[in-house]
Amino acid sequence: MKKIIILFCFCFVFLNVQAQQIQWASKVIKFSSDLGGKQNGIKRILGKPDVFPQGGNSGNAWTPKNALDGREIVEVGFEKPQTVKQVAVFENLNAGCVSRIWVDKGSGNYDVVWSRKSDWRTPTFKSTARTDHDYYFKRKRRKINETPDVYNPGIENAVLESAVANVVAVKVEFNFALLPGQKQIDAIGISDSEIPIQATINTSAEFENLANKNTLNLNVNEIGGFSFSVDGQNMFVINKTDGADQVFTAERQADGKWSEAKFNTDLSTNETYNYVVYSDANILVKGGANYTRNSTETGFHFFENKNGNYQMNSPLKITAYNNYQDTADMSMSRDGKIIIMGIETDFSQGGTDLYFANKKEDGTFGLLQNMGKNINSAADELLPQLLSDNSTLIFSSNGYSGYGDYDLFVSYRLDDSWKKWSEPINLGSKINSADFEGSPFYDEQNEIFYFLSVIDGKSTCNYIKFPKAILMKKL
Repeated sequence: MKKIIILFCFCFVFLNVQAQQIQWASKVIKFSSDLGGKQNGIKRILGKPDVFPQGGNSGNAWTPKNALDGREIVEVGFEKPQTVKQVAVFENLNAGCVSRIWVDKGSGNYDVVWSRKSDWRTPTFKSTARTDHDYYFKRKRRKINETPDVYNPGIENAVLESAVANVVAVKVEFNFALLPGQKQIDAIGISDSEIPIQATINTSAEFENLANKNTLNLNVNEIGGFSFSVDGQNMFVINKTDGADQVFTAERQADGKWSEAKFNTDLSTNETYNYVVYSDANILVKGGANYTRNSTETGFHFFENKNGNYQMNSPLKITAYNNYQDTADMSMSRDGKIIIMGIETDFSQGGTDLYFANKKEDGTFGLLQNMGKNINSAADELLPQLLSDNSTLIFSSNGYSGYGDYDLFVSYRLDDSWKKWSEPINLGSKINSADFEGSPFYDEQNEIFYFLSVIDGKSTCNYIKFPKAILMKKL
């Protein structure tokens, strides 16, 4: 498993990157083929890298029809003319198939500026297979194609013999027969420098300078996830045992330590899935029940909290609820007027997306609305936590540059539409690993951030203490 060099670090790398003029492909001019659809279509090649530096299989990358053993060509344009000394092609599966590169100086005619030499080998690194949420939680959400355990992603930093001025477009030819296995292309960039173009992770110094994480020991068979009451005093752990999810509960004691997690009969009534998504002093919301599709049923129910005893009250209903999956992720505002769900529908940008719905006067919720392309990628966004300011949203995703399969990100609501969000910020390498991070919860009262990690098949509950000013910001 590779170690990712954090390009955020300053000194030599930072100064050199700043000295470069870098552009990413902004439009597709022509292409030979693609698989179509929202995932792996040709438009996935536009913009900065989404899959690097971690590499691997992703719906956020272009997959041509002949990606196994054929030839493919793509022509891309850039926002403004510039001098080009380097063309970088980000190949996130089995790199080393770029055969020729042409540039257009505005005339519409292309000149060859780079050809692969017979003895040239593209630098690659080993990357474990990127997988989906189903791998970690064993919920049968959708069919998963079998893929190799290890890929060989890499960046073809093609340095031209002579710089070319006023370049407006680039054409790249691939010979995918050069290497076995599936291929995907993440991005194409140009630079006026020989300094290798690299992918950076959108994080911050504050996240990178957090203390090291601690692990909370829980006496359960296998942690499938967890949630907390909004005051941070109660914990609801999913214990996976005998093919079912059961809810265990623990309480935060006066000394800050947690009591032993105990099986909760009231919250483990469903045959297969039982998981808590919201809890306060009065109500609790639990998911995992069977439900009738294409109805108002969702599989979630409200429970009444009677001094720590939970009594089922009423189902959580949503107008025309539709979800490809058997279960959904959910968070709710403190006043109960807004819910945010992680589901997959016909309106998703790719895989699982984040949606919101408003509470109606009758206590049910209106139509779920997609939260937009600023926050939803062509891959998966799931496991949201909405903080008390109703503007700070933490979630897990494999659709942005990060450290592993699924990383934790934070985004900020920019207006009252709930559809305009800031660019997601990665919570950094102190929190995110090369594998999976999810189930985020920030305890605002005690200023402790809890999260789930699944590394080499072992799930742990981790936590880091840091002030809320780092996480909750007004933009």
